[in-house]
Amino acid sequence: MSETRTLRLGLPKGSLQEATFALFRKAGWDFRIPSGRSYEPISDDAALEAILLRPQEIPLYVQDGILDAGVTGYDWVQDCNADVHEVLELQYSKNTRNPIRVVIAVHNDAPYQSVRDLQGKRIATEYVRLTERYLHQHGVQAHVEFSWGACEVKVPSLVDAIVVNTETGSSLRAHNLRILEVILHSTTRLIANHQAWQDSFKRDKIESLALMLQGALNAGRLVGLKMNVHESCLDAVLSELPALRKPTLAPLSDKGWYAIETILDESQVREIIPRLRKAGAEGLVEYPLNKVIP
Repeated sequence: MSETRTLRLGLPKGSLQEATFALFRKAGWDFRIPSGRSYEPISDDAALEAILLRPQEIPLYVQDGILDAGVTGYDWVQDCNADVHEVLELQYSKNTRNPIRVVIAVHNDAPYQSVRDLQGKRIATEYVRLTERYLHQHGVQAHVEFSWGACEVKVPSLVDAIVVNTETGSSLRAHNLRILEVILHSTTRLIANHQAWQDSFKRDKIESLALMLQGALNAGRLVGLKMNVHESCLDAVLSELPALRKPTLAPLSDKGWYAIETILDESQVREIIPRLRKAGAEGLVEYPLNKVIP
């Protein structure tokens, strides 16, 4: 009997964990954490061997081949300066689908107007390497110290500035801080080890993950819409409908009536349904989608 091959996959522990598990579940892979094994989620796919790690650690483990692939932030890939193969950008985060920003933040009352004003100052961050490179690019010398978190409470009593990631900016505002400069925008990425990417089994598995994850993400912003339309109103209704390609049109058993089905962005529904109703559409049904793969 041949040995079952597996793909070793790093998944982010912490703020992204639940969103990541939910996305994989929607894509078709369910992970559960057995009692006493909080860092080793069990997958319903025997070909996947997952481990939970801080996203800061995943890029280097993938680079070094300890992991075949991983899900982490572009910010951490850049901070580690990791040499990995980027497979897919996954546009999701803890609370929204928006990119996060890695920013330099200072107290609202501080006199600083640009990064150059931080010459000789003290900066706390988890992004030590990224921060040092950014300062170097701007000709600034400052003391950059590693922080284990809770950077916001350190300004201004312990440090002059911090470099942190922010999704909505609410935590910065709550601590009376303002953004001085944005260092980079970051989204979640599926990355792979270069050698694993050249392995036919592992590459096929990674590409399957990427396809289904992208399909699940696509479905998250789209909905299906179906309706019945009399032929006398058909042109008016069709003129209101966007679609990935064209709406599906099928004749009904009642002569002169058609069923129309389409896919559209969820944000459009509230505007389009009233217009479709006025144009003559009947029996409108909106329904959620699980995966959309163009």
